[in-house]
Amino acid sequence: MEQRQPTRVKTISQFHQLRGLPKPEHPLISIVDYSSVKRPTGTEVSWIFDFYQIAIKRGIDGKFRYGQQAYDFDEGMMFFIAPHQVFSVQVDQHSVAKKRSGWMLLIHPDFLWNTPLARGIKQYGFFDYSVNEALFLSEKEEKTLDGILANIRQEYHSNIDKFSKQIIISHIEALLNYAERFYNRQFITREKTNHQILARLEKLLSDYFNSDDVISRGLPTVQYVAEKLNVSAGYLGSLLRVLTGQNTQQHIHERLIEKAKEKLATTNLSVSEIAYELGFEHSQSFSKLFKAKTKLSPLAFRQSFN
Repeated sequence: MEQRQPTRVKTISQFHQLRGLPKPEHPLISIVDYSSVKRPTGTEVSWIFDFYQIAIKRGIDGKFRYGQQAYDFDEGMMFFIAPHQVFSVQVDQHSVAKKRSGWMLLIHPDFLWNTPLARGIKQYGFFDYSVNEALFLSEKEEKTLDGILANIRQEYHSNIDKFSKQIIISHIEALLNYAERFYNRQFITREKTNHQILARLEKLLSDYFNSDDVISRGLPTVQYVAEKLNVSAGYLGSLLRVLTGQNTQQHIHERLIEKAKEKLATTNLSVSEIAYELGFEHSQSFSKLFKAKTKLSPLAFRQSFN
């Protein structure tokens, strides 16, 4: 397979030029009709943008790969790419060209400079979704987002005045807030996939705390768990909060406390020995966490069985 180094695209104007599009009307924000984008050459093309891309695409000639997931775009699907993330398209040059549709909203970070969204955009976890699933939209949801996009397009086609930037940014915020709502809906409606992740998490933590090398490895981190499940830490946290009301760290602590209770109830190990076997460097840290979760000290919990 032909492979290339990722192509770094620093500006929206450079993107337009590379993809055979007219010069953008605004250097820092652009709405692109996906059907107008020139098909890439080569069997695999990788990109790194220095700007945000929010897109709905259909008819990609091949597979779109973002992190560890590959997607086709025959259905309504939306994805979010933050600056400096790598993504690629594996192109089938011998296939009959598909009819393309959809749009891309390109936003350079400089457009957001000195606005609340410049800081607030980092709170939207889906920009961290480099290793998980895209957003699958219903027809009604897609129409909602298309309407917001039309408002942005209308505003930057109009005569630019002192209100234009803030109005456009308010529409971008609305787009992101709706996307967040739709992701929460997806966590619930894509029940089978999400419950499989939850089941894998439970098994991962159970195996971890039952392994002989937990002493040398220490406590599992949120990042470790997310990488083992092939999702981002942000995605996993969002999913668990919707399904269980708890974040990843709380799930790790729950499994740890269950294992600690088992050892306290069924062995004669000291509290320090149990803390050490569970990956704690200091028994005081273990005792503090145990009491915070159970309202009892480890010794008081053990004594309750006598």
